[in-house]
Amino acid sequence: MFMVSAQGNSFKFQAHTDELNVESLAQKLTQWDKTDREKVTSIFTWITDNIGYYIKPAWNVKKYKAPVIVEEDTTTFLKPLNLRVSENVLRRKVAVCDGYARLFKTLCDYAGIPSEIISGYARTGRERSDSKFISNHSWNAVYLDSSWYLLDATWAAGYLSYSGEFVRHYDDSYFLSSARRFIVDHYPEDLKWTLLNEPLAFREYKFSPFRYGAYYKNRIEQVFPSKGIIEATVGDTIMIALTSPINEKKLIISDKNLPDSTEVSQPEDRSKITVNGNTQYYKYIVHSDTVQWLHIIMNEEPILRYRLVVYKKSGN
Repeated sequence: MFMVSAQGNSFKFQAHTDELNVESLAQKLTQWDKTDREKVTSIFTWITDNIGYYIKPAWNVKKYKAPVIVEEDTTTFLKPLNLRVSENVLRRKVAVCDGYARLFKTLCDYAGIPSEIISGYARTGRERSDSKFISNHSWNAVYLDSSWYLLDATWAAGYLSYSGEFVRHYDDSYFLSSARRFIVDHYPEDLKWTLLNEPLAFREYKFSPFRYGAYYKNRIEQVFPSKGIIEATVGDTIMIALTSPINEKKLIISDKNLPDSTEVSQPEDRSKITVNGNTQYYKYIVHSDTVQWLHIIMNEEPILRYRLVVYKKSGN
């Protein structure tokens, strides 16, 4: 059974908890769509609207085990893994990244749209400098209009709050994204799925500054320092420079220890900012060994984040 609701000119389906037929869901979701792009949009939107991110309970996490779902199919035929995972996701209405990716691919398969599951490294900006490259995420590629596109239903569906709760908040920057935008926080095991002619080496990718989506919105062409981890001593002056053809560039540097917050303060001394053509320079003086982050905000949007490793003055 499917419940249908109209919103504007689009239709959204909510599958009944007893309805586990992925093929039927694919047909229902795409029955009014005329193009593959419209079908992918319907499938992706339904997943992000209806599937929540699975979070293990905070209590007794080490001993907690996910509930075992008993397959109702008593035949000896074992269904393909993608289909079994997809049915499980529909039954529970929650998933981790693997479930999101497999459900998207399975629905695309039934809709006749080529797609792939991509495994790789997802960069959140909180990694330690000594952390190793380990595949920790799954997303998708889909073939439309004679080209491959990247998308991530997990990150598009919402985010985890500081209290560890899933907040549903649709982010369209992870839907049919450009390869240049996607590489900001997704690095695939197989480099061909960067969809870039010259993908960054992982070490260069890992240790570059963390770039927000607004980095590309503001058409940043060059940034200095190029490494995302800056070592300094209290009293040192750090030079930050960025180049953009945008004429109106309101640049703010904040060292607040809130890596995921857009709350920023005005720099203490605006005269520290100088301009030379399309390049702005900012001199930041390291005033404390407790500072951990430098946030670069341009036109009221965070664009870059640096990790600071600050040492006390010699002899202290």
